[in-house]
Amino acid sequence: MNITTEKIKHVFANPLRIFIWLITRLPYFRFIRDTQEANDRISFNRWYKQKVLGYNREAYWPTHFTSRILGAHNILVGIGTNPGFIPGCYIQGSGKLYIGNYTFIGQNCGILSGGHEIYNHMKQFASETRIGDYCWIGMNSMILPGVTLGDFTVVGAGAVVTKSFPEGNYIIAGNPARVVRKLDPEKLVRITYKKPYHGYIRKEKFEAYRKKYLNI
Repeated sequence: MNITTEKIKHVFANPLRIFIWLITRLPYFRFIRDTQEANDRISFNRWYKQKVLGYNREAYWPTHFTSRILGAHNILVGIGTNPGFIPGCYIQGSGKLYIGNYTFIGQNCGILSGGHEIYNHMKQFASETRIGDYCWIGMNSMILPGVTLGDFTVVGAGAVVTKSFPEGNYIIAGNPARVVRKLDPEKLVRITYKKPYHGYIRKEKFEAYRKKYLNI
């Protein structure tokens, strides 16, 4: 009898799904069930690539295997915020990096909290970069070290942010980024998840994790 690849896939597809379903019922994998309402829904496949295969294993939040996270112990991410979840991002924690709640970071973005000295590129410096709550960092944009962005800052695609906009409620764009529009505060929407997580960690357990594992 000729057994084709499609027939083999058909035989093993359901058992594999059943196995994964059973695994995710374990208490350890509660984050998979609890984050299905989120934009960045965590899947078993994403967890496996990150924590078992080792792509960005040090990050305590879910990331895409094509993104690169450096210095996760110097990075504080808020509820519902997963920098590098979308492909191709470079998130650097050479210095302190704070990213607030419910902030979305698009594809191929770079966020830096340190860099190289101008006159001696072999020497690095650490800085502090802060991004507020409910921000939206557009695709292919770059946030340079030392920048502060207030809540509800929208960074246009391809922007290079070289200075701070701490007031928030702005759309900024260009290279270097500048204000192109002021947002109406009365129209801004603040969402909250019923089951809040900092990455893989439930909100009520995060402070203990922070004190034990993070330098921020």
